[in-house]
Amino acid sequence: MTHGIITAALVGFGTGLSLIVAIGAQNAFVLRQGVRRHAVLAVVAICAVSDAVLIVLGVSGVGAVVTAWPAALTVVGLAGGAFLIGYGALAARRVLRPTPGAALTTEGAATSSARKAVLTCLAMTWLNPHVYLDTVLLIGSVAADHGSLRWAFGAGAVLASLTWFTTLGYGARLLSGLLARPAAWRVLDGLVAATMVTMGGLLVAGA
Repeated sequence: MTHGIITAALVGFGTGLSLIVAIGAQNAFVLRQGVRRHAVLAVVAICAVSDAVLIVLGVSGVGAVVTAWPAALTVVGLAGGAFLIGYGALAARRVLRPTPGAALTTEGAATSSARKAVLTCLAMTWLNPHVYLDTVLLIGSVAADHGSLRWAFGAGAVLASLTWFTTLGYGARLLSGLLARPAAWRVLDGLVAATMVTMGGLLVAGA
């Protein structure tokens, strides 16, 4: 029985990573916050806890309820798409009109509002219908195939989310030396802008 639990948890961990480790709006935001060393703990906690809540809902069978109301995902998709496009536009503006002395510094990061970072992270997480599809529906359906071991599978997926966001948020600071130059920072903002606008456009088009 113990072997079965461990196996299910490992499968859940692998499944969780396969869904989370992708270039998307949420990961791009966590990366940017990690590089800036600003509100990293709060952002990582929001992403990991949100995933944990949604995975638990999926394993509990709530995915079937969400499927019954497809209009809800449409509304979330439109709102989330508009939000991501707006955020991407702001990042693009930073590329085209950089602030003088915009090189990465720990002191500069501290001047930004932690509250703004938290609210942005919450919106980026909960207004993205892909989050519901990946966690509640997909992970929930795969977990159901494990029968009585579905909670071990879910625990593995939760651990994968925590591991990934912690690594991304705190590991990103290794890039701080490279991004100490304004030109390199503009490149990162350009990538963030492209990711956000693309994801937002796809959400609006698919809603």
